[in-house]
Amino acid sequence: MSRERRLGATDLDGDIADPAVVRDALADGDPLPGTGGFAGLVEGTLVRDVLGRRPLFVDRDDPDRWSRSLAGLERPRSLPAGAILDTEGERRVWSLPDPEASAADPALEAATDAVERSVRAVDSDGLAVAFSGGVDSALVAAGVPEAPLYVAGFEGAHDVAAARAAAEAMDRELREVALSHADLERAVPEVVAATGRRNPMDVAIALPLYLVGEHAAADGHDRLAVGQGADELFGGYAKVVDPADDHRVDADTVRGARRETVATLPDQLERDVLALRAAGVDPVAPLLHDRVVSAALALPGTLLVADGERKVALRAAAEGLVPDRVRSAEKKAVQYGTYVSRELDRLARQAGFKRRMDDHVGRYIADLCGDAYRPRDER
Repeated sequence: MSRERRLGATDLDGDIADPAVVRDALADGDPLPGTGGFAGLVEGTLVRDVLGRRPLFVDRDDPDRWSRSLAGLERPRSLPAGAILDTEGERRVWSLPDPEASAADPALEAATDAVERSVRAVDSDGLAVAFSGGVDSALVAAGVPEAPLYVAGFEGAHDVAAARAAAEAMDRELREVALSHADLERAVPEVVAATGRRNPMDVAIALPLYLVGEHAAADGHDRLAVGQGADELFGGYAKVVDPADDHRVDADTVRGARRETVATLPDQLERDVLALRAAGVDPVAPLLHDRVVSAALALPGTLLVADGERKVALRAAAEGLVPDRVRSAEKKAVQYGTYVSRELDRLARQAGFKRRMDDHVGRYIADLCGDAYRPRDER
């Protein structure tokens, strides 16, 4: 539903009980004022937090019209993370801090405290947990011991097997969402419509979230706790391990490479939040609370990656909260761990879009949506 900006109006999306928090952050230039993210109106000014944890769109032709979804706007565009839009125009007012690395012991203590406080602060009312069996979702689940856990995947998928083992180790209820080709064929157009994304990577990432969200909503839950942000903040990507020798990052240090991955969060979170809301649940991401972000940014490289092990500080923070075998478990990216990417490829080939064709899965997605295919550089 689109809205008009009105001078003096306040309409915020986020966990903020008092809009004064955002007003103070604007006055002080504080990018991490102690929230889990926010977007919307504060006294007639459109605002979006520094990590873009809540989507916010304005109409390209009429900036007085805005929305939290793509619906209702003729030509929507994202208000950039950290930006405001007022009568003087659009400008960025918050940038992510870039602190020097703290000493190891106090940095680890701060990160541990921030993670534990954040996962324990989640309200379990109406809540389910998206659970893959890795340390990220296990930490989130540990904070809400009564909430049911949900995992999605095709038969034999890594995430399903890992979630079963982790749920058993944690003595938790696990609800499995068995995926089928029919699920993908139905959900692809719905995900594309909700997110505005049609490239195969974005669609394959959003699909499992959307399908888990649907099942959680059907079971009566209106909120879904997720582990988003952990890989980016705590050094969970392989490209962070040896950045000087990895063409996927420009940085040549672990902390520099980690900062590059953090910079991708606004784009990723917009996709994920839109997909989950379209499924009928609102995401809750405790590992993206300001206190966790602040503590993670101060970690030295040795607490991100050490001897090839990633997310060193996060795994240490999980000690005592999750079983050791879950704390040390490796996980696959959701599109691979659920087999969604593999099965999208299979469906594309079955529909006649062979791998020898450029972007064959993208062509298949366009066909499912009833749209003309657009090459990658035209999207």
